[in-house]
Amino acid sequence: MLKEHSPLILDFQKGIDIALTGISFILAYHIKLFLLPSSLRGLTTDPNYYIVLLLIIIAWYIAFKWTGMYMSYRQKPFWQFFTAILKSCFLGIVLVSVAMYLMHIQGISRLLMGIFLLLNICLLSLSKFLVFKTLKKMRESGLNTRNILIIGSKARARDLIEVVEQNRQTGYRILGCFDIQEETLGREVANGHRVIGLIQDLESFLRNHTVDELIFAMPLKMIEKGDRHIALAESMGIRVRIIPDWEIHYLMYSPDIATIRFEEFLGTYNMVLQSTPQNEGELFIKNIFDYAGAGIISIVSIPIFLAIGMAIKIFSKGPILYTQERLGLNGRRFKVYKFRTMVDNADELLKELEEMNEADGPVFKIKNDPRIIPHIGGFLRKTSLDELPQLINVLKGEMSLVGPRPPIPKEVDEYSVWQRRRLSMKPGMTCLWQIAPNRNELTFQQWMKLDLMYIDTWSLLMDFKILFLTAKAVLTGAGR
Repeated sequence: MLKEHSPLILDFQKGIDIALTGISFILAYHIKLFLLPSSLRGLTTDPNYYIVLLLIIIAWYIAFKWTGMYMSYRQKPFWQFFTAILKSCFLGIVLVSVAMYLMHIQGISRLLMGIFLLLNICLLSLSKFLVFKTLKKMRESGLNTRNILIIGSKARARDLIEVVEQNRQTGYRILGCFDIQEETLGREVANGHRVIGLIQDLESFLRNHTVDELIFAMPLKMIEKGDRHIALAESMGIRVRIIPDWEIHYLMYSPDIATIRFEEFLGTYNMVLQSTPQNEGELFIKNIFDYAGAGIISIVSIPIFLAIGMAIKIFSKGPILYTQERLGLNGRRFKVYKFRTMVDNADELLKELEEMNEADGPVFKIKNDPRIIPHIGGFLRKTSLDELPQLINVLKGEMSLVGPRPPIPKEVDEYSVWQRRRLSMKPGMTCLWQIAPNRNELTFQQWMKLDLMYIDTWSLLMDFKILFLTAKAVLTGAGR
């Protein structure tokens, strides 16, 4: 999720707003100097307007901080942003006026400052409005949405549903409610949302559905073994929200993986347990890098795409690309693209080869697989060039350049609860397993632990390191 108030994005927003403020003053200066009617045009050389501009930048920076300028685009209406802009600009004017009085700066053009103030309000409002509308449009079209499951069916759950439905532009989508009493099954809670399950069936539901956030909207002391349900979601990498009253002390629960923080959710304060990376500013940069990197690599690799496609056609009948259903972020299903390295009926032949499986766990892998296309198939696998078409998945937002490899649904059905947490980050074209020495000798458990280590210790620097080592592995043909 793009979290607008995360530190790095917050700094980026501040930088944009300060830049727009500076541009507003420079435009106002040139309008006053050159564009107004002759009777109003012109400026004196005293005072020094460079100093005035510096004071404005400092004052506006303070004003932005003091007036709560930076709020969640997902959870706040635009009028609150506009109100914050007005407060910031007028507070900025007051601070600049006080500073100029103390510094004995006189003769500043009031008309210039009026033009600047008007331009500044307009540019800041336009900037916020464009971001607000763009994010809203993305969510309405199904991008950047969050699927939430509510535990509870009484007043607290009804109030939460009402708030979410009134703010559908925020991208939150309610899957339904779970309760502790069997007689509530099928009962409507609010706005067409019903009780779709019981708390004892929570694990099965989380395994088989895409759930981004689990919200407890009932007293925790009413839920038998409530700590186990929280720990379950935590271990699967699903964000947990607990609506007050703050009764987690009844459970004597202390999270093993997740971090705890308190935040606002559509006007309701709650406690959040999150076991995925929280440095979401860096995750935002990661997403930008994914799109930019995939686009550049795709263009540069066009000759390689053509050459591989021709080679596959020469040595094997059938399509050039192979598509397979995989699971992505929190279990979202998508079609992954690869260059076909096996005969066209490879999936049908798999049943005959299952007894030869050399990998433990739910994955299938054997040396000298007889289904591999002669001459070209082994080369593509050894160099990992068969993965290149997954750049399309990256450009579609389904995958990242770096992240846990996307599993097939059948594999995930056999996962233990702790292994499902590898679905809590967007899957990638390459990962720690891909660059591990003797990667094909690693056990399934070791593979899973590498993916979880990536999630728990993730950083941009780690991604760049993995990409560098992946390029080295491709050049040396370290795959299989």
